[in-house]
Amino acid sequence: MKILITELIWEEGIKELTDQGFEIEYDETLWSKREKLLEIIPRFDAVIVRNQTKVDHDLLNSGINLKAVGRLGVGLDNIDLKIAKEKNIKVVYAKHANATSVAEYVITAMLNVQRPLHLAELDVREGNWNRKKFTCGELYQKTIGLVGLGEISHRVSKRAKAFGMNVIGYDPFVTEYDHILSETGVEIKSLLNEVLSKSDFVSLHVPLTPQTYSLIGQNELKLMKPTSYIINTARGGIIDENALAEALNHNMISGAFLDVLEVEPLDLGHPLLECNNAFITPHIAGLTNESQIRTSSLVAKEIIKVLSGKVSLCIV
Repeated sequence: MKILITELIWEEGIKELTDQGFEIEYDETLWSKREKLLEIIPRFDAVIVRNQTKVDHDLLNSGINLKAVGRLGVGLDNIDLKIAKEKNIKVVYAKHANATSVAEYVITAMLNVQRPLHLAELDVREGNWNRKKFTCGELYQKTIGLVGLGEISHRVSKRAKAFGMNVIGYDPFVTEYDHILSETGVEIKSLLNEVLSKSDFVSLHVPLTPQTYSLIGQNELKLMKPTSYIINTARGGIIDENALAEALNHNMISGAFLDVLEVEPLDLGHPLLECNNAFITPHIAGLTNESQIRTSSLVAKEIIKVLSGKVSLCIV
């Protein structure tokens, strides 16, 4: 059987597949060569992608031999799940494989606010010794508000509590006996507005859907404390970026850490690049060597199961 890989994968994943005798065609830039992708996809039994490849109606219809799609990550907004289901094409994803990395990114962002050691070090190298300037704050007793209470929020919560933070959250799909409330101890709020208004840090952990698109807009940003920060490691589009730029420019909030944007890579004329208090990273929250070994290996194993007629626990 033949498997096409259209985006970056760690060698551990390729080894899993080749050790089982699968024929691999790998081009990490193929996602950007749409015509070629549509031309060759009929030859393959499975395709493995990240977030750039559009696994849409045209691709799924062209893939006449496709039995499985593997997603090297957890976001699924680039895959037409409805068409895949209609065509009986199984979609597997890297369930929880990068959750720890994303959680650590969130903690790093908050520590970057409270103790900006890199700035203090640069200041010393410029000949200064400004102790007062770098007398900052603690995470202890600060409040983090989690929007969406899935696996990543669970791991963020555990780490935040280790710092002595207060953890509150909002998720209309979570009940009082779900583990993130009953075991992790997140204080649930019935309204998103409560989380926004009470938090020193707001961290977003929801999928991109029609319901969550522009979930955080001008009205929501106005509810936040002027000293607060918002962190988005989920998906671009969840925050209205123009509204956020305006809020940052007018000091309605203190800052934003954005690992995802509605259009990636970021256009150099984007208004957020004019904001000194917008800290933008290139979609790397889930990218650590450890997480990518887990992700690549897990997706490869689950694709093997599907193509071998076995049960996968990572099917969407």
